[in-house]
Amino acid sequence: MNRFEPNLRIPGPTALPPSVREAGGRQMINHRGPEFAAMLGRILARMKPYFGTTSDVAILSCAGSGGLEAAVVNTLSPGDKVLGVSIGSFGDRIARIAQVYGANLTKLSIDWGRAADPDALREHLVEHPGYKAVLLTHNETSTAVMNPIAELAAVIHDVQPDALIIVDSVSGLGAVPFEMDAWGIDVVVTGSQKAWMAAPGLAMVAASERAWAAMETATMPRFYLDLRKHRESHALGQTPWTPAIAVVYQVDAGLELMEAEGAAAIFARHETCAAATRAGLEALGFELFADPAHYSRTVTAARVPAGFDWKAINAAVKGEGVVLAGGQGPLTGQIFRLGHLGSVTLGEILDAIGVLEQVSIRFERRVEPGAGIAAAQSAALESMSIRPSAGRPATVATGA
Repeated sequence: MNRFEPNLRIPGPTALPPSVREAGGRQMINHRGPEFAAMLGRILARMKPYFGTTSDVAILSCAGSGGLEAAVVNTLSPGDKVLGVSIGSFGDRIARIAQVYGANLTKLSIDWGRAADPDALREHLVEHPGYKAVLLTHNETSTAVMNPIAELAAVIHDVQPDALIIVDSVSGLGAVPFEMDAWGIDVVVTGSQKAWMAAPGLAMVAASERAWAAMETATMPRFYLDLRKHRESHALGQTPWTPAIAVVYQVDAGLELMEAEGAAAIFARHETCAAATRAGLEALGFELFADPAHYSRTVTAARVPAGFDWKAINAAVKGEGVVLAGGQGPLTGQIFRLGHLGSVTLGEILDAIGVLEQVSIRFERRVEPGAGIAAAQSAALESMSIRPSAGRPATVATGA
């Protein structure tokens, strides 16, 4: 990594690869012309496999939360009975969006740090029939938990097959496998600033044919976020409104890198970085926050040790060039989060673990020097199914 730049280890926005940064500085073009149309076509074609869909994808110039709002208002009507399954801050957010627009919302709240349980969801759906939609979070960055979306979707299809399934995968899609069509998901939302390695400013929304049909009868108000307008414009190689062209450039450049690396390698890299992060933190004596059965592969959360002030630790870590994220809502000051998504390399993870080790020693925590990096490297090698041979120590792992 460039030592003159911080090691940005938050769960988004993610660091930008050089070619992506350069793309964002290109001169503007006519967004109604053939060059933009060709670029939009490339983006849509390259992105669909990561959604796991053959359905149409809409690209909106807004943050991920705008994409979540679009998912809700395009498919639902005021008074519709909606279930919001929340495992953290962002599950609360999409549920709140539905409520603000007049949905008859019921929340199924799960303790922060745990994933939604398919059996508990089944029980709820059996006892409360008639939902128009179920809102799910794929990857909850506030708690570093990844929901078992395929299992949850199977339950919904089994018990209430008419319910639309709307999924927030803002921080998951592109970094881990997702099968929208195979799992029967109706709407999926992601954002440019996460696994796509671009700046904030674009939300990408895929909808099933069932969801597109629902848009014809939904009556929640929408104009700028009307997905039908985006679908119609995309068919002509355009967007309905002036797009964030610089971010479109960046997403195009990021997808070119992703195509060169290949989806399988991208998913494996994220798995390796996640395994290294968890092992390194635990070797430094940090207690991981999330349920081990549902660890996120894009962000890891750990508890702030008892008797230590997160602000002081964070300032010390930042002073060494590593930028972490703190806890949100009720977890403020209680946990910290280390992101490992996008263009992340194993080398950057090892650097972050090394800095946390230095700071831990400085704060007089009982830490064995070298233990964190050694554990992280070992976990990475195990994740990659590589074992060091004689005379070849595992201390040279540097990235994907």
